[in-house]
Amino acid sequence: MDELKKEIKEVIISTLQLEDIKPENIVDSEPLFGDGLGLDSIDALELGVGLKKHFGVKFSSESSDNKKHFASVDALAEYIAQARG
Repeated sequence: MDELKKEIKEVIISTLQLEDIKPENIVDSEPLFGDGLGLDSIDALELGVGLKKHFGVKFSSESSDNKKHFASVDALAEYIAQARG
């Protein structure tokens, strides 16, 4: 799971072009939006596309679970691991 979390962090950084941030600077349990990493709704859309391309997982724009899945790196890792089977 640690390797998956590292990969997710790398996708976040490359997709959103966060040049001043390294994977080790992102705390797994810290919120990605608001007070945590400070991402916004546009970032969420871009990140969803980046994660889909990299991991082959889909996020439905109509799903109420998206907020839960994008809450943190931990939550994304759990969702991706489940989606991959």
